[in-house]
Amino acid sequence: MKKVANNKESEDPTRTVPAESSLIGKFVSNLSGSSVLELFVLSALFPMVILLRHTFGICEIDHVTNETASKKKDTSKVSLRNQRGYIITMIVDFLSIVLPMTLLCTNFVLLYVCIKRVIMFCYLKRGYGRYQYNFKCQVFAEWTYVSGVVFILVLLFSVASKRHGSSRDQEDGLYSLRDYVSTYRVSMMLITCICILAVDFKIFPRRYAKTETYGTSLMDVGVGAFVFANSFVSRQARGISTMGLRSALSSTSPLLFLGFARLVSTTGVDYQVHVGEYGVHWNFFFTLAGVAVLTSVINVSPKYCGLVGSLVSIGYQVCLMSGLNSYLLSAERGSDIISQNKEGIYSIFGYWGLHLIGVWLGNNLLFGKDGSLRTNRWATKQVWILCIFFWCLTLILDSYVERPSRRMCNLTYITLILATNLEMLAILMLSDYIPGGKVSLLEQAINRNLLAFFIVANLFTGLVNLSMDTLFVSPFPALLILIIYCFIICAAAAYADYNVFKFKFW
Repeated sequence: MKKVANNKESEDPTRTVPAESSLIGKFVSNLSGSSVLELFVLSALFPMVILLRHTFGICEIDHVTNETASKKKDTSKVSLRNQRGYIITMIVDFLSIVLPMTLLCTNFVLLYVCIKRVIMFCYLKRGYGRYQYNFKCQVFAEWTYVSGVVFILVLLFSVASKRHGSSRDQEDGLYSLRDYVSTYRVSMMLITCICILAVDFKIFPRRYAKTETYGTSLMDVGVGAFVFANSFVSRQARGISTMGLRSALSSTSPLLFLGFARLVSTTGVDYQVHVGEYGVHWNFFFTLAGVAVLTSVINVSPKYCGLVGSLVSIGYQVCLMSGLNSYLLSAERGSDIISQNKEGIYSIFGYWGLHLIGVWLGNNLLFGKDGSLRTNRWATKQVWILCIFFWCLTLILDSYVERPSRRMCNLTYITLILATNLEMLAILMLSDYIPGGKVSLLEQAINRNLLAFFIVANLFTGLVNLSMDTLFVSPFPALLILIIYCFIICAAAAYADYNVFKFKFW
């Protein structure tokens, strides 16, 4: 499927627009997102999926390792058994982590299809073949909340059943803090990679897709989460001296390359983009590169990053409310490069403010003055307090200042990103109260090559879109394609991890 630009900005009134382009334009434009409550529940459900995997399925790879260690004399059998155990564990991880996440992102469309077919079969059996039974997917909107209740009950049962089990010692706690951050980053990446393809199919709820101007949606959060996740564990957050401009340009060269590669490829194959998202030539890779360059040029100590980031975000919000937001949301574009890419260029200041706040949070929550990891329980309490604070602040700003806008990256959007991401991290940290919790093998594999995993997902997303009209694929085949796509990119990550491949881009 080809994504088209906003009709107001790209449509030539003298040219006849094909019916297919018109349908696609309506499919990707003028979306307002979902409710803040639904986003809050979704932000809790995704880490709960991983938490359940840590709780109920943690022994496979350890069991294999112990058995292979006792058979050192027979090298061939050891290698074969280890490979078999690795594959089995990966499949279990995929079925217990990636598949539930895919179903959550598609609002349980598989369940919808099954129930619809059962109902239609019953109607045909009773002789109501000519009866038009209109069973819409929106009926399952409440499944998000039902799933939340179910996951909470299962987790409570798990904690109660293991209450008298052995808890982690202090040394494990120090290492588990790093594991939680890695798990959070992997979960964020998995959700992003699922959504970038799912959004092109009708099985993906439109309220989860990127909003046109203002609003809250799952994909809107994914964009900001990428910036926050990188800042949270950045060199600056760890107290390592930042690079100079020349080194910064060198380190951001992969992002610039990916940005230009996307621009050239989309132009070369006539893969139209939604101009209102970032601009005519801009894309998110350029935004990430711009934030990295700003961070290197304006060197701020981690101790003051929170203050500077807050001032940048507030100052940018004042500019937006002084008329900049009207300019950014208007369809008018000049011939200069800034006007043509106004959304992408100006939103860099918002993302930079988010990055600086993320650096300060990472430095204070995870690392001490000497860069060593903080204790686990202290960090858990602080994350929960900050999560509640930013959710309250988001609700206040949403009501009295301005609604969240990913397109402009305004102050409300920044606090929303901080709230949802800290919520995910806080829930993952509950694993410390569940004895026996352990990072899954799939998480380790993806975390080893996080950026490469994202690039592979983008490549396969492009291939799927160029090979079919995703807009016209029926629900069940669409879900099957999405699951196969997820399996392929996870298998690629597993293959690289099994062979100890570490892809470095700079």
